[in-house]
Amino acid sequence: MRSVVPALVLGLSAAGLTAPPMATPAAAQTIDINAGTYVNDPLHTNVLWKVDHFGLSTYIGRFADISATLELDPDDVTQSKLTATVDPASVDTHYPADDKSFDDEIESDMFLDAAKFPEAKFVSKSIEETGDKTGRVTGDLTLHGQTHEETMDVTFNTVVDPHPVSKLPTVGFSGTMTFDRTKYGIDTFAGPVGKDVTLEIEVEFVPAKAE
Repeated sequence: MRSVVPALVLGLSAAGLTAPPMATPAAAQTIDINAGTYVNDPLHTNVLWKVDHFGLSTYIGRFADISATLELDPDDVTQSKLTATVDPASVDTHYPADDKSFDDEIESDMFLDAAKFPEAKFVSKSIEETGDKTGRVTGDLTLHGQTHEETMDVTFNTVVDPHPVSKLPTVGFSGTMTFDRTKYGIDTFAGPVGKDVTLEIEVEFVPAKAE
């Protein structure tokens, strides 16, 4: 199917791939891309989280275990659907000292309580195009046992078909989402450590393997 180069959805760095400049809306460019189910390539998927640290700096960590499925409708991207899950126990803070495991502390009931809530999940409810290559995805975020509606700003990067290494059609997206962690009952050190958490997502999607 052919689709005007649009904005799409998340996708939770697709860095390293370059492509010819995209056309402007006034001279819309089209891309051949099949509708269907796409899944994230785990080798090229990153979810970083950022919080203010006493006003001194922004503390950054990441999650290692991420799974995302994109039901892509290239004829009308607003009808596409995204589901993404993260294992909170896969948190990685790259803590350089040996006095404790900061990963274990973030995973514990001080913060994410991964033993009790072993999955964080985002399920899209609507997709809005905001520009030639940008969009806004609204959906339900379930974290720490609570579910609230959140919005993610997304940039469609490009399609490489076929990818020179995998030989698969590959779609890349970048996304950002900011939410108040205290709304989900994660309020340890709220104040000195920022309440607002920003997620930065980089993802490449490839076609799901047939069952």
